Amino acid sequence: MKPLTLGGLILVVGYCKAFQSASRLYSVRLNRSPFQTRLYSTAEKAQIPVDAISLPESSSVPIKEPLLEELGRGVRRDFAARLPYWKSDLTDGFQLPCLAATFFMFFACLAPAVGFGGLYAVASNSAIGTVEMITSTAVSGVLFALTAAQPMTIIGGTGPVLAFVACLAQMADMYKLPFLPLYAWTGLWTSAILFVSAMTSASNLVKYLTRFTDEIFSVLISVIFLFEACSNIAGTFSSAPLVQALLTLVCASTTYTISTRLQGLRRTAYFNKPIRNTISNFAPTIGVVVAAWLARAARVAHGVTLPALAIPSQFGTTTGRPWLIPLLDLPVWARWASFLPALMATVLLFLDQNITVRLVNNNKYNMTKGRRPGNVLDGMHADMLVISLLTALQSIFGLPWLVAATVRSVSHVKACAKYDNDGKVVGTIEQRFTGALIHAGIGCCVLLKQPRQWLALIPKPALMGLFLYLGASSLPGNEFWERFKGLFKEKATAVKERWTGVVPQSSVRKLTVVQLACLAAMIWVKESPAGVFFPIVIAMLAPLRFAMDRSGFIPKHHMNILDEE
Repeated sequence: MKPLTLGGLILVVGYCKAFQSASRLYSVRLNRSPFQTRLYSTAEKAQIPVDAISLPESSSVPIKEPLLEELGRGVRRDFAARLPYWKSDLTDGFQLPCLAATFFMFFACLAPAVGFGGLYAVASNSAIGTVEMITSTAVSGVLFALTAAQPMTIIGGTGPVLAFVACLAQMADMYKLPFLPLYAWTGLWTSAILFVSAMTSASNLVKYLTRFTDEIFSVLISVIFLFEACSNIAGTFSSAPLVQALLTLVCASTTYTISTRLQGLRRTAYFNKPIRNTISNFAPTIGVVVAAWLARAARVAHGVTLPALAIPSQFGTTTGRPWLIPLLDLPVWARWASFLPALMATVLLFLDQNITVRLVNNNKYNMTKGRRPGNVLDGMHADMLVISLLTALQSIFGLPWLVAATVRSVSHVKACAKYDNDGKVVGTIEQRFTGALIHAGIGCCVLLKQPRQWLALIPKPALMGLFLYLGASSLPGNEFWERFKGLFKEKATAVKERWTGVVPQSSVRKLTVVQLACLAAMIWVKESPAGVFFPIVIAMLAPLRFAMDRSGFIPKHHMNILDEE
């Protein structure tokens, strides 16, 4: 347990330094109105409805919430701001782009659920498997979509959480403890800490994060999706006949290519605007359907079959155990000791959830429901409360812990966005209908026979192509990614970015190299036996950003331009 304690101490010291510096920049009063941070006067706010407010992407409003607020204040503010829109959150979902998003995101959420379920079975010796993962995804996804203050967020299984659970299973073997009771107690402690963090508005910590952290984390998740898809496709060349491997490559490439090309149709002059937008909205679904048709044609003509998703044939736990975890089977000392790994799990879930919601709340998506102009914190406290309660529920029933999934959440927002002729986002259809319907459909895959038969027609390689699309489509617009590509471009032909001519290339390259080093370190830790410390690496990005300002490695005014929201 000593490494856990040391890691936690380093984290606390690093953040204390960051908070000490940031406190000089913000003057905070605990007794002000929650809407006092707006840039509008009271009279102006009365004349401008919240739905009508639309900020440009570059808008940035100082966030002046204190680090901690009085008990429950942030949660009450979030729910009070979103509750008036609950009815419209359901009715606004009955639009064509939302229907397209539902089909696309159904596969985008189901495939990871099945994939992570198989990995959980390996990591936990089948104590938690595919049935548990799909059940957790369906139930928790519907509950979150209906109750969250930011329902555009999609929760699901993530690689970092899986790595942590694998380490927890190894710890259980090391100390000869029953895994599921240890998992449940760790989850209950985690839930309690997250609950306290929600009630004290600890998510205000996110105001100290910047584009620097967002970009690294976003690229990391995209790389994970791309790597998993590519490794799965490449693996068939060593484990399957050559014809089947080639057909796998063709199906995956078909899904990816069609999805990418049709998604860009809205920026062309073909057809008229309604047709272009409709085809673009259904692009990923069309890609999956065409790949499924190719696989069926190959099976009929040449007898070549491709594997489908391994959906459980009946509803029940993987090992046949009871759903409720026997909490009292864990020794008393271990119940208290599980608080230590729970601290690490809390850091992981807290950062995963809040960084993703911060990306979803980005001003470029022009979301206004329950939002104060430019404030990316809105909804975080209420959502953290929901996540804490869901974590407790999942722990008691031995289900995987779910948290905001970055790539799926951002893809969901983009799928529900409205674009102009140049492909720029001009608004977003903010609703909770698609999230609820997506996860209800996933639940039907476990409970009903007919949906399982339909899914058997979809080859797994087609969904790997969808993984490629999810990972690749999240990279454009990420300035870290654009600067990385700029390292290999001729200066005369490089596209002019917002920092071109303002910040010297030396500073741009230095920041890019630092972010690359951070990304490499995160990947190395995640894949190493020390994967349990992955949350610490994420958490240290904020103190690192603070240290860069203090060191002068990159001039502060250059860094502020490159890192501005």
